[in-house]
Amino acid sequence: MQGGIVYGGLKYQARCIADVSADTDNTSFLAGTVTLKEENEVHFIRLSPYGTELVCEGLFYHPSEIWDLKSCPFDSRIFSTVFTSGETYGASIWEIPELYGQSNAPQLEELVSLKEHASKLKCILWWPRGRHDKVISIDEGNLFLWSIDSSSKTAKVLRKANSIENAHFRDVDYNPKKQHIIVTAEDESGIRIWDLRKPKFPMAELPGHVHWTWAVRYNPEYDDLILTAGTDSAVNLSIRLWM
Repeated sequence: MQGGIVYGGLKYQARCIADVSADTDNTSFLAGTVTLKEENEVHFIRLSPYGTELVCEGLFYHPSEIWDLKSCPFDSRIFSTVFTSGETYGASIWEIPELYGQSNAPQLEELVSLKEHASKLKCILWWPRGRHDKVISIDEGNLFLWSIDSSSKTAKVLRKANSIENAHFRDVDYNPKKQHIIVTAEDESGIRIWDLRKPKFPMAELPGHVHWTWAVRYNPEYDDLILTAGTDSAVNLSIRLWM
């Protein structure tokens, strides 16, 4: 197909989009807007059965600017956002209400709010496989592993790494082969690898970029390969050799 498909339903600018991997019967996405003056929106978008158009299956109001959005890997109706409103910031896990064929559905239900962070949050990462209750959240210098109980609307901190010197976290990803291992991208320190069982200190450090390192991803098949992007206009492939 040439030209692609355009979804024209966004009323405001959007900075984040997430694939809904738990919706195994459809090709679905969530998009979150960022506007200062109006109430923000989350759009639940699906590719039509014949692959000819993108259709809005639900539009939901969100109280603040959405700077990070992730879909739950095992439930297509649950997702997380990191948001700001003026000088305030936060992170929450939400549930999409039953649509019953209506595109304009009731308000999102806030299942859990992550309230332990003392500085501006950057992103949330869901436990990647299986039906788990764990998420990771990072701010500029702290990393938290949470256990989520949506039925009681509570979140418990299982482990954390606090006040990491010169960290300035920007992004995080799971090792696809070892789910207790994560990698972080940081402004000044480049790339750090962490063991969630002992998160007080990184287990390894790799060279970063000439300027800030803003994004990091493991190769889904070979966990020795780590891809990063930075503000030096470069994309780097790092090789981690485990001894």
